[in-house]
Amino acid sequence: MRDVRRRTVLSAIGGTAVAGGALNSGIAEAAPAAPARGAAAEDRGTPHEGKVQRLLDRMTVEEKLGQLQQLAWSWDTGPGGGETKDVEDAARAGRLGSVLSIFGAKSSNALQRIAVEESRLGIPLLFGLDVIHGFWTTFPIPLAQAASFDPDVTRTDAEVSAKEARSNGVHWTFSPMMDVTHEPRWGRVAESCGEDPYLTAEFAAAKVEGYQGPGKGEFTAKDRVAACAKHFVAYGGAEGGRDYNTVDVSESRLRNLYLPPFKAALDAGAATVMASFNTVGGVPAHGNSHTLTGILKKEWGFDGVVVSDWTGVQELIAHGFAEDGAAAARLSLNAGVDMEMVSTNLREHGRKLLRAGKISERRLDDAVARVLRLKFALGLFDHPYVDEDAAIDGPTAATRKAARETGARSMVLLKNEGAGSGKILPLKSGVKSVAVVGPFGDSDDLLGTWVVPAAAKKYPSVKVLDAVRRAAPDAKVTYARGVDPEGKDTSGVPAAVAAAKAADVTVVVVGEPPSMSGEAAARSDIGLPGAQERLVEAVARTGKPFVVVLVGGRPLTMGGWLESAPAVLEAWHPGVEAGNAIADVLFGKVNPGGKLPVSFPRTVGQIPIHYNHESTGRPYDADNKYTSKYLDLPPDPQFPFGHGLSYTTFEIGTPKLSRASVPAGSLRDGDTLEVSVTVSNTGRRKGDEVVQLYVHDLAASITQPVRKMRGFRRVTLGAGRSTVVRFRLGAADLGFWTNDPHGEFLVEEGRFDLYVGNSSTAKSKVTLTVT
Repeated sequence: MRDVRRRTVLSAIGGTAVAGGALNSGIAEAAPAAPARGAAAEDRGTPHEGKVQRLLDRMTVEEKLGQLQQLAWSWDTGPGGGETKDVEDAARAGRLGSVLSIFGAKSSNALQRIAVEESRLGIPLLFGLDVIHGFWTTFPIPLAQAASFDPDVTRTDAEVSAKEARSNGVHWTFSPMMDVTHEPRWGRVAESCGEDPYLTAEFAAAKVEGYQGPGKGEFTAKDRVAACAKHFVAYGGAEGGRDYNTVDVSESRLRNLYLPPFKAALDAGAATVMASFNTVGGVPAHGNSHTLTGILKKEWGFDGVVVSDWTGVQELIAHGFAEDGAAAARLSLNAGVDMEMVSTNLREHGRKLLRAGKISERRLDDAVARVLRLKFALGLFDHPYVDEDAAIDGPTAATRKAARETGARSMVLLKNEGAGSGKILPLKSGVKSVAVVGPFGDSDDLLGTWVVPAAAKKYPSVKVLDAVRRAAPDAKVTYARGVDPEGKDTSGVPAAVAAAKAADVTVVVVGEPPSMSGEAAARSDIGLPGAQERLVEAVARTGKPFVVVLVGGRPLTMGGWLESAPAVLEAWHPGVEAGNAIADVLFGKVNPGGKLPVSFPRTVGQIPIHYNHESTGRPYDADNKYTSKYLDLPPDPQFPFGHGLSYTTFEIGTPKLSRASVPAGSLRDGDTLEVSVTVSNTGRRKGDEVVQLYVHDLAASITQPVRKMRGFRRVTLGAGRSTVVRFRLGAADLGFWTNDPHGEFLVEEGRFDLYVGNSSTAKSKVTLTVT
């Protein structure tokens, strides 16, 4: 047994900062102490403090409470339309800080003029919108972007989205979502980056940088918006995958699994954070002072805005945490919520609570200052309006090209049978006949969940059928729907079978419609909906070559049809250029290089199944009944985290260490070491491989995952070419957080197996000793 007295302790309060590796998210850094609430301007160190304090001195209690209020706008309704009278009246009275779901240069300017030109203090409004994976130009869903294993994909999405949104009056996006989840039944897995905190952290930081720009703290540029790290925290752990459900989590799991992406986003400069709907250890997140104030504001020194989720403050009553609206207002503000979305408890009860001493003037001023600080950082006091003539009104050729490239870059080739040129994919552009079958082959609704409604209406996705016709212009391309997305009627299957029999190859496009993933879209059965499996099986029985293209917003269970399918391409919901991106991969214009950011379970009864699990005292043994397993299932997922094939082949060598051992003390002082490996393209065409690094601490004072990702690099290699990929490891990669609620990070002595390969099942390893 390891002597746990001989360990390096890095405390989050007053500890020594840790230098992470080249790809580290910085989760192990000691956080600076938060500035005291109501501190003087010079103590804050931000450029607008003098202006903020002078405004605070002039504000009435009602005006202060108004800055903490965010109200919703009615879609497609301009000022004076009647439905928005409450919003306009509040803006005119100076009792409104923000509005969500308003966009369009003309509408936003009209409402902004009411606040700036008719209210007593002329404080501008902050306009927020759920710009999740595109504004006009819809990019692949976030889960798909994570499958690219290329943070530049999500950075591109954010840069394009920010430019389009800001020109239309939007200042603030409620993105990125960084909820790590092991639960594919949860609909919001589509908005996530999957099951790994390291991968999610890298993408969270990239998206924040894409939205806000390279600088930290100022977002005045006309093509940038403020980002919002959501949902704080542990929302991805909802019991049973049911949205808004309970989460019961230990402090160590909270800090090792759920918090790292948030720390990475804040290190990248995220301006705001959104509280989550769930409980954390029995305390609703909107009233959880440990997470919102203890960790976020004090331990990490976050000086931005914490916004509630939609009616999240009001829902403290339904949680059984608050007796009434006044209690909900008191509990949420005192816990660390700075702005209330949609419900109005702070605005209605704040004055009475202040008089009764149940909330303090200092805390109220702190919350208001955070909101004002953000408005100054966005340049709203100097430039409250947008140029209506410069508003972007749709995707451009350049942004469509970016959406098409990222869509193809995010796809994962799950299966491709045959030997050499006998493999089904890629399809030959000179093929004489192609049948496209399935409910999504002729669909223009492959945008995915959380799309701006006006964009979905005006700019639907490119159809797979149309794209196949363009990719194979000399082929006879036929289409048969076969079945509806969710229906049980199979009367159309014979026509699909006939089309398959008459074609050289069939493309079967099946999966989930966007309505079956995203918020409030949990599923108890995550197989193909309706009669789609029967369609695939019927096509398989023809004996003709076919490929299955899966579209959707989550990992799906595949049942018996998988064995009969020669090739399977996971396309997710690829966005506005969906059909073109899919055709690019099918016909080999793009060599697929994506990898799975989530494990695909064999059946729903296997959930949760994820690569980064802890071991047990009786790990799986096929020959021993009394070990951890199911009687009727193999122990592994259908497809593991990190899996993905290519049209070429790669060989990843044995990893090498720059040194075989390193003192724990030197790691604490910022020392690092290098892991290097040679990767070679052994095939006949250019392609991408994602080299992945995993760490396993063989023995620790708190049981560690059997593997945890600590590096990845997507590389492009020509046929016969090789390169050396290098990773740096530091304390952040080799240590872990304990159950100490004050934040204790340990780097312990012992042996670490370092695995390098092309998925989480990598076998090649080298052992490091920490002394």
